[in-house]
Amino acid sequence: MKFVDEATIEVIAGKGGNGVASFRREKFIPKGGPDGGDGGRGGSIFAIADRNINTLVDFRYARLQRAKNGEHGRGSDQYGASGADITLKMPVGTIIYDADTGEQIADLEHHGQKVILAAGGKGGKGNLHFKSSTNRAPRQFTYGEEGEQRRLRLELKVLADVGLLGLPNAGKSTLISKVSNARPKIADYPFTTLHPNLGVVRTSPSRSFVIADIPGLIEGASEGAGLGHLFLRHLSRTRVLLHIIDVSSPDPEFDAIEQAAFDARAIVEELRRYDTTLYEKPRWLVLNKLDMVPDPQAATERLCKLLDWQGPVFGISAMTGDGTQELIWALQDWLDADKQQEQIAQDKLEGIYVEDDPRFDPARSNTDSTGSVSEA
Repeated sequence: MKFVDEATIEVIAGKGGNGVASFRREKFIPKGGPDGGDGGRGGSIFAIADRNINTLVDFRYARLQRAKNGEHGRGSDQYGASGADITLKMPVGTIIYDADTGEQIADLEHHGQKVILAAGGKGGKGNLHFKSSTNRAPRQFTYGEEGEQRRLRLELKVLADVGLLGLPNAGKSTLISKVSNARPKIADYPFTTLHPNLGVVRTSPSRSFVIADIPGLIEGASEGAGLGHLFLRHLSRTRVLLHIIDVSSPDPEFDAIEQAAFDARAIVEELRRYDTTLYEKPRWLVLNKLDMVPDPQAATERLCKLLDWQGPVFGISAMTGDGTQELIWALQDWLDADKQQEQIAQDKLEGIYVEDDPRFDPARSNTDSTGSVSEA
């Protein structure tokens, strides 16, 4: 299925049915009085997040969504039927904007989350509602209201805990295929990844996290070069970025570490140009293809020195799997701690935080999360 992460649609809710002016007409019952029923409510349009959908492609071909109108009221106290509602299934992570004003209407972050996009019009009132002691034969009734109509822009940002970042052919797809259930296309030419891939990494029966792989970035990506700029938004929801760096070289005369440092700086600069928030997100270095390097430890130390890198760094071989288990366990521990701190902060805002909260471990919270180099 084609991956589509943007779409523009128009939603038109149903019009409410009209009320009716009617009077009871039966044999032997003179002056039966008003019996006009109300019109039915127009159908509304809703959006619901569905984890079984991962693209907005359906809305590229169904741009107009129109709900049914409510039925008109009838005599004999008969109310019109309401118009059927429409529920649009959208991927989890879809953000819905008003296309004309730019206002954000909803952010579908959780499976089953439901929001209203366009409310159906109210039905009109029949003359049954206008009778009184002084108006026993009312001929008033009201018309149904128009349903809401708006143009919407849909934008999908995939929900993942970990995002993979790097040049084409750095080994991102190989890594995600080794550690998760994702099966992306892998080949020995650039841009084999044409759309984001999501994989679930399960470290135990009760612990797991989601990892996202996007097309490789090249210099100038923030200005539209290559494919990666189209999908950089998908990294904005992640908690931590893994910067995959290829430190191998097929030519012994070529200084692969110097080139790797140059490429890494270029990628970081693209992040800074694209989005400051993304640039400031926690980032770990993952040196890939260390099995092809004569001295992995020396190569790692030299690259960190060239980049003036003080953060977490891991050495792996995505092809053989060496070092990947240490990496995913470190990620799982870091993510668990990060989510705990986030929950504690939320509890504190809500006034339910206490010093002896069993989830709060001062020693752990003050420990800087650093990785270890695993030689391939």
